Amino acid sequence: MTPLSLLDLAPVCQGGSISIALENSRRMAVAAEQLGYTRIWLAEHHGMLGVASSATALAISHIAAATKHIRIGAGGIMLPNHSPLIIAEQFGTLEALYPGRIDLGLGRAPGTDMATARALRRNLQGSVDQYPQDIQELQQLLGPQQPDQKIIAVPGNNCNIPIWLLGSSLYSAQLAASKGLPYSFASHFAPDQLFDALSLYRDGFKASAQQVTPYVSAGMMAVVADTDEQAHYLFSSLQQQFVNLRRGDNQHFQPPTDSMEGHWTEMEKLMVNQTLRFALVGSQATVKQQLEKFIEATQVDEVIVSMPIYDIEARLHSLALLAELKG
Repeated sequence: MTPLSLLDLAPVCQGGSISIALENSRRMAVAAEQLGYTRIWLAEHHGMLGVASSATALAISHIAAATKHIRIGAGGIMLPNHSPLIIAEQFGTLEALYPGRIDLGLGRAPGTDMATARALRRNLQGSVDQYPQDIQELQQLLGPQQPDQKIIAVPGNNCNIPIWLLGSSLYSAQLAASKGLPYSFASHFAPDQLFDALSLYRDGFKASAQQVTPYVSAGMMAVVADTDEQAHYLFSSLQQQFVNLRRGDNQHFQPPTDSMEGHWTEMEKLMVNQTLRFALVGSQATVKQQLEKFIEATQVDEVIVSMPIYDIEARLHSLALLAELKG
């Protein structure tokens, strides 16, 4: 069975709190480890009322401390928001605390609106164009110290943390291939270029010291329940979230609703359904068919799932039901 991993956004639910969200992330990580998931990643987002993982390195440390062997990482750190040295020091510290367990996934989007991106204190002009150079600088800071190296990351130097590139475009696929890095495609929220990106990545891959052969994961939303009807009910929380995002309506993660009628327009319904067309939603039997179809079509090396479920007990149940499909 293709390995399964977990992407956690530490959702802050309506009526909940940041503390509860981070405690739920801890519970998810402990359960994922026990259930045999390969890794758990947290994502950097800023200024979103429904996401608690903005200080991503701190959130990673929180769940790494609660687990023993599962890989923990960032999916991802938005590199244009930070200097490579800061990221090298933060993740070098994580690697020192939890040796052999840390992944560093990198993205080039700000993960927020432009006003908040400016408040993150990096010069926005040219920051995206500088992305390949920032990656190279970060690799040097995390690699062995060179004789003429003037800037040294302490911690970070020579810790050689695995770097992944994340993306939803052909640009990121080509860049990951040219640098010989593993690649994770964001098909859970931006599926349109999935197959073109996979082809470009595999065809253009150049072996590196870190990665000899191509390795690609793809993201999927997953809501697994005892029945199809229950899963679709739980899935309505994510549908509401996507409608709110498209309207620029910053809200906490909403409880599920019996019907989406009245929550979206016909155009919003079409857009959300198109965006979430690879989502795994249903009973175990239904999701097994959906997952097998996706893996057969994409031939991905790993699937990383996000479980956007309002109730933590239902979220943990979904995690367990999906894990049983690994058989």
